Amino acid sequence: MPDRLRVLDLTDELAFNGARLLVGLGADVVRVERPAAAVLSRAETLHWHAGKRVVGVPESAEALDGLVAQADVVIESGPLEELAGVRAGSGAVSSRWPRAVHVVVTPFGTSGPRSAWRADDLVAAAAGGMGWLGGQPGGQPKPPPREQATQLAGAHAAIAALLGVIARDRTGRGQLIDVSVQEAVAATLETAAISWIHAGRYPSRNGGVYEHVAHRVFRAADGHVAGGYSGSDRMWTDLLAWMAESGEAADLTEEKWSDPVFRWRGREHVDEIVARFVAKRSAASVAEEGRARALPWAEVATAARLPANPQLVARGFFTRVLGEGLPEDGVTDVGFPFPAAEPPRPVRLTEPLPAPIEAPWRTAHPRGRRAATGTGRPLAGVRVLDLTWVLAGPYATKTLAEHGADIIKIESRHRQDPTRFAPSMRLRPDAGFDDSGYFINFNRGKRGVALNLRTEPGREVLRRLVAECDVVIENFSPGVLAKWGLSYDRMAELNPGVILVSMAGVGQSGPWRDAVTFADTLAAMSGLTSETADPGEGPQGLTFGLGDMVAANSAVLAVLDMIAAGRAGHVDLSQLEAMAASMGPAVLEAELGDSRAEAGSGDPRAVVRPNRHPRMVPHGVYPTSGDDRWLALAVRVDEEWRRLAEHTGVPELAALASAGLEERRGREDEIDDALAVWCSRHDGRSLAAELQGLGIAAAVVATGRDLVEADEHLAARGFYPVLDHPIAGPVRHEGIVIRMSDTPGALTAPAPLLGEHTDMVLKELLGMDEAELARLRDAGVLE
Repeated sequence: MPDRLRVLDLTDELAFNGARLLVGLGADVVRVERPAAAVLSRAETLHWHAGKRVVGVPESAEALDGLVAQADVVIESGPLEELAGVRAGSGAVSSRWPRAVHVVVTPFGTSGPRSAWRADDLVAAAAGGMGWLGGQPGGQPKPPPREQATQLAGAHAAIAALLGVIARDRTGRGQLIDVSVQEAVAATLETAAISWIHAGRYPSRNGGVYEHVAHRVFRAADGHVAGGYSGSDRMWTDLLAWMAESGEAADLTEEKWSDPVFRWRGREHVDEIVARFVAKRSAASVAEEGRARALPWAEVATAARLPANPQLVARGFFTRVLGEGLPEDGVTDVGFPFPAAEPPRPVRLTEPLPAPIEAPWRTAHPRGRRAATGTGRPLAGVRVLDLTWVLAGPYATKTLAEHGADIIKIESRHRQDPTRFAPSMRLRPDAGFDDSGYFINFNRGKRGVALNLRTEPGREVLRRLVAECDVVIENFSPGVLAKWGLSYDRMAELNPGVILVSMAGVGQSGPWRDAVTFADTLAAMSGLTSETADPGEGPQGLTFGLGDMVAANSAVLAVLDMIAAGRAGHVDLSQLEAMAASMGPAVLEAELGDSRAEAGSGDPRAVVRPNRHPRMVPHGVYPTSGDDRWLALAVRVDEEWRRLAEHTGVPELAALASAGLEERRGREDEIDDALAVWCSRHDGRSLAAELQGLGIAAAVVATGRDLVEADEHLAARGFYPVLDHPIAGPVRHEGIVIRMSDTPGALTAPAPLLGEHTDMVLKELLGMDEAELARLRDAGVLE
């Protein structure tokens, strides 16, 4: 990042990931210590804060203001009332530092009836709908491992920081940018809310079986694998051929199973036969053969084994962290989602080092401000050629569209996007491909061009479009663009300023470069799936495409980094690396023997019991009145525990009101059992409000219906705006996460019909006339 950004880090756990991602882009990050902050383990400290300089708690507000004045970006997070840089008044908030790009991450946002509510990762995941999706039927819900809710919020904070810098370069002004952890989660649920919007139903936790894609975790002879048979027809036919070769396809070779609708309805039977096939083989052999056959299968890896992954090693993914008391060459940590220009891979970072508050920065001065050149949304005037499909790519381009980019989406009947064409993804029973609910949500704000890229005239039109676009985003298999005469070098000849972001499953290079991946296989490879296991059980996996959306946020960050730096180039983004980067300090914990349990009291239950935490007791999900209704709560400090214990009126809990963390840890089962009985007598929504009134983080575990229909806070913030689709009619969509005070984003148009804007775009950008369009149409190019 030329003219390195100076970033002032005022974050707590809600946005640690945001500052870390900016370190990975080469920003000069100075962290300010927070009074009474939670004491992190060594692994956590090294992971979240390596590469930063750290100053002590400023002695005065003026001292903090002096640091802000030297920074380009300030990232601040925590409960609203504890933020140093936010002023509240007359029902609105403003920044104490209006000249800065000031990103604020709070549990529920800076406005709305729950703006003062508190949350940690568990409570935010519950409030945002992610907690509902994990766990066994009938058991307590649980969010994905490794604080994915707050990591998502941090990723949005980093994106917001770069949007703010780009906007400041256009307008000459700083601004306050509001990121709600709840909304960051609610926008990352795949179908959990949009199924309710389109079909009046919502998915429920089921132990890890995808509801709309035929993928899951299967037990192998010596471990577990993730995989399935959704996607293109080839995914099914090639898996069937593999099983048939060894005489293990049973009745699946019968013609009726070739019908995807029939196969979907008989999924339980198909899964049973696939499970028998997999169970006879080692996990490694299934994964290896799957890669050889270009099928989406992967071994479920653990964090301890991740540093031996040959693909990640070959691409220099891992970071070495140097520090006092560590081996001379440092210790291994997960790296960053994509290789950045600065610092180059392999990345080496130093443990966070103290710095004098008078001169904490490494760089000599803040990044130079460019002359103001315009107004409007930050990406107004940026044109993006969208060659992506399914979820990861479309989610990235959706986000760019929200902030002003003109997205030209290329599609064809000859390369059918499953989210438009697959019956399981249309969500509404009567929907067709042009009003698929899944496609509608993730492709709003784009212009649709139908272009058959199997034809040479279609590829020639594509090359001409490249010359007219600032950014190209693609998630083809490695080498596809080069075969079409569109390698990055060729693109740069056509358009010297072009930014190309490639989003292959495991990257453009490495021994696994040709691997076919889905979100579940990426989660399995990354180590995340292995941590979804309950005590004594196998891993469950995730029932939604978290990996796709983690990769999408990384792609957005890559595009904005290039735009902010005024740089052209090719970003080789591996979705696997993006997912592995979200494993938090797991790899460091394995190397240092610094487990979460040891960071607390040494009780191994803190690691394996669902929803527990090494530094908070109680910390869990409890049943409330009603059918399958639950409440998440987190007690951070002893005083909160005292208030909770006394408020319950339960004698067993009141007797422990003065107990410290260690004593509560020793009696955690007893406390949880008593809280479960107490909570079950109360309405969850009322109880959450009561506990928040006591300063205790709590929220109901929201379903998709709760989010869309019953969450007064999301409604007050307008999180589910309506767009009028030409076929589906007025439709709610998931809203914009990053709320910019000076240059706000917008949802401007519904998702395009297939080829809806073909003539308009080709006339506007390429100057085609009706005769040329007719010739292309007659040749089957525009379909």
